[in-house]
Amino acid sequence: MTISKTITLANGVEMPRIGYGVFRMKEHEVAFNGVIEALNAGYRAIDTAAIYQNEEAVGEAIKASGVERSELFITTKVWNADQGFDNTLRAFETSLKKLNLEYIDLYLTHWPKPTLAETYKAIERLYEEKLIRVPGVSNHHQHHLEEVFAVANVKPMVNQVECHPSLAQHDLRAFCAQHNIAVTAWAPLGTGIVFTHPIVKGLAEKYSKTPAQIVLRWHLEVGNIAIPKSVTPQRVKENLEVFDFALAVDEVAAISALNTFHRTGADPDNFDF
Repeated sequence: MTISKTITLANGVEMPRIGYGVFRMKEHEVAFNGVIEALNAGYRAIDTAAIYQNEEAVGEAIKASGVERSELFITTKVWNADQGFDNTLRAFETSLKKLNLEYIDLYLTHWPKPTLAETYKAIERLYEEKLIRVPGVSNHHQHHLEEVFAVANVKPMVNQVECHPSLAQHDLRAFCAQHNIAVTAWAPLGTGIVFTHPIVKGLAEKYSKTPAQIVLRWHLEVGNIAIPKSVTPQRVKENLEVFDFALAVDEVAAISALNTFHRTGADPDNFDF
């Protein structure tokens, strides 16, 4: 099946289906070079966060790249310590200055803290003031989303969660689809353990693709947005080359069946940061 390189969100905004993640790129040069490499390879979505400590490097790379701002989709997130209504507005201003941008495309809560309702109300305010194009959340289970729904005038349009074949998030993705919330997969390749599975290896051979490309294509087939991270130029390029083939329905189902509920990160119901 042919899949568009963008997905239309609830408000009509187009978001790229494959973005470039910059988690754990604290060193200025690493983040700057990574973003430049990604933009040169054809990426148009960059996903950062206040806690990654690289918003300035991302902003400098965007400026240096020469790519028109209107072509880019930039995501950042409010960190847990900065949540709450007023704090979120202040944190957003800081992120905006560090990125050296006039607006952010997608702004997310990073993790669901007890103040998630107030935090989301602040994100709604930013949306009303057109400082962000899309309001969203991150690491929200269904019950967290329902808590947001109870206070929201505009539902979140994106939920960014850990998702990969070992943690397929079937139920959460179905709930999000029901409410027209796009799902962005962080750690979309998991730990890489799935790369050695006979099903994935076999499909990689069949389609002359890498195991990572098979997994990323699976994300597209099930409706996800994916934000793989790499600082290796060849892999950065390869991760974007997943629109020129398609998996069969039974192949998608076989990869989905690899789900073992294995997380590489914290459970949003049990974290201490």
